[in-house]
Amino acid sequence: MDERTIEQVVREVLRSLGSGGAAGPAACPAPAAGAPAPARGLDPKADYPLAARRPELVKTPTGKTLGDITLEKVKRGEITPQDVRITAETLYLQAEIAEKAGRPQFARNLRRAAELTKVPDERILEIYSALRPYRSTKAELLAIADELDQKYGAKMNADLVREAADVYERRGRLRSA
Repeated sequence: MDERTIEQVVREVLRSLGSGGAAGPAACPAPAAGAPAPARGLDPKADYPLAARRPELVKTPTGKTLGDITLEKVKRGEITPQDVRITAETLYLQAEIAEKAGRPQFARNLRRAAELTKVPDERILEIYSALRPYRSTKAELLAIADELDQKYGAKMNADLVREAADVYERRGRLRSA
């Protein structure tokens, strides 16, 4: 594969990531814990995908634009994994578009994902494992919910874990203490 093809592949991957591209804090401030982001007046037909139609909103978590991300910069080590991670702001923008496109469940999922951007990856994996049937007691799940709520401000996710704890209890899917 030649360098031009590799660069095209990288750009295409970034473009697909950028269809929910990161908006910087000035463009779309994160809402208070548990509150939806303020509406930006996005129109799904006119503004989606964001990277192509609203590139001024697309920034990396470190403030770079998609145009700043090139194969040469990747090779030189000027682009880090943090430069291509999704941000809460991006997810809130995508949630707004999903809501306006008539996909409220998907919008809720995007808002929950936005909350999880504050939680370290390792902890997310631990929580995921704890949420599998028979892996946790109700008290352990409720402690996870409290952690999500109090430590990370992830109220929607905390509510979801509390609901899971109740459902697991009703269905007999909790680990015995």
